[in-house]
Amino acid sequence: MSRYDVLVAGAGPAGLAAAHAAAAHGARVGIVDDNPLAGGQIWRGGPDQQKDGRAQRMWSDLLAASNVIRLPQTRVLYAPAPGQLRVQTPTSAATLHYEKLILATGARERLLPFPGWTLPGVTGAGGLQALSKGGYPVQGKRVVVAGSGPLLLAVAATLRAKGAEIVAIVEQAPLRALARFGIGLLATPSKITQALQLAAQLGGIPYLRNSHVHSAHGDGTLQSILIQRGGARELEALQCDYLACGYGLLPNVELAQALGCATVSRNGHTSVQVDEEQHTSVSGVYCAGEGTGVGGVDLALAEGRIAGLMASGQHTAAQELHAERARWEKFAARLERAFALRPELLALAGDDTIVCRCEDVCHGELRTHTSWRSAKLQTRCGMGPCQGRICGGATELLYGWRPDAVRMPISPARVASIIND
Repeated sequence: MSRYDVLVAGAGPAGLAAAHAAAAHGARVGIVDDNPLAGGQIWRGGPDQQKDGRAQRMWSDLLAASNVIRLPQTRVLYAPAPGQLRVQTPTSAATLHYEKLILATGARERLLPFPGWTLPGVTGAGGLQALSKGGYPVQGKRVVVAGSGPLLLAVAATLRAKGAEIVAIVEQAPLRALARFGIGLLATPSKITQALQLAAQLGGIPYLRNSHVHSAHGDGTLQSILIQRGGARELEALQCDYLACGYGLLPNVELAQALGCATVSRNGHTSVQVDEEQHTSVSGVYCAGEGTGVGGVDLALAEGRIAGLMASGQHTAAQELHAERARWEKFAARLERAFALRPELLALAGDDTIVCRCEDVCHGELRTHTSWRSAKLQTRCGMGPCQGRICGGATELLYGWRPDAVRMPISPARVASIIND
C-alpha cells in the first residue's frame, strides 16, 4: 500500500519515536529510511543490537503493529505534489501518499578543510565509526580521533572495541568550557552515567583539550598529522593510519527545503523552523530530531513523540511532553556553547587546499566569490555527486554562504524512477 495517515521520513530515534506515538493511537503509519536497518547513526545496526532499552521496546512494538509499514532501503527523491513523495528502492520506484508527514532526517558530520584532509586515511569521525560497525577492519590500526563534541568519545570507544589503537582524542574546546559543561551535567544525571561509562572504556587514551589538527601528511596515504596544542608555537606530530575528524553535526534540511518549509540559520548551520508542536511552515508537515537543531538522542526522542502525537490528533498528550523537551533543549544549548568552534579552525585552509572535493575546487578560487550561487556558476563548487553536502557546511562557516536552492532529485536517482512518475 502507498497511502498513509502518517508518513515518517527517517528511522533514527526521532523517527522511531514519532512512528511509535502515532501508531499507538491507530494511525496507519509508514516509515521510510534509506538504510537496510532502522536506528540511524546513533542506533546503527538496528535497535535490537543496542544496549538502550528504549530502542528495543519501540522497535518491538512497531514490528508487532499491524498498522505500521516499514520501507527500508527507500530513498526520497522529490515531492511530485502536496501530500506525495516520490521514492526509490534498489529495484523499483513508487509515489507515496500521506495525510501528515513527519521529517526525521537527522544530521550529518561537519567537515572543515585543512591541508591534507583529502589524503586517503582521513575520514569523518562518525563515518569511520559507521564503517567499523558495518565490519570495516580497524583492528591494530593507529587512529587519531579529532574535532569537537561528545561524538568524539563515542567514536573512540567504538573503534577501541573493534580493536583499533587510539593514539589520542584531540578536542578543540578549551578546558574552561569543558569544565563548565561537566558541571552542567548535574541537571541531567543520565548524562553523568553515560560520561562515566565512556571514561571507563577510554582509560589510558590521551585526551588533548584546547587542541586541533593543523595538517595531515603522507606519501599517497595518511602517515602522520600535526596538531596545535593550546597556545604553543611548536606543532606536535602524531603518527597514525587513520584520522577520524568531525566538527559537530549539520541538520539534514534538503527534504524540508524541497517541500517549501522555512529554515533558520544560526551558529553556522541551517535548521528547519518549527513551532511548539513541531509543525513546520507547511501545513501537515512536522519535523523532529536533529533537523530542527542538533541536540542529542533524548531531545530527538521527545520531539519525535510530540510530532507523532500531533500528527495523530493527540494534542493534549503532546502538550504533556513540552516540559521534557524543554529540559533537553537546555542541555542542547549547553552543548552548543561548550563546543563552539574556535576561529583558528577557519584559517587552516591555504589557497591550494581543496574545499569542494567532488569538483576539486580550492579555497583560493572560492574566497573571491560573494555567494554560493556565484561560486557554483564560476567554479562548479557544490555541483558534484554529494550535491554540496560536504562543502556546503564548510562554505557556510568559511564564507557565510547559504545555498539558495535545493538540487533535485535530493538523492541520486535512476532515470526510470523519474520518467515513470
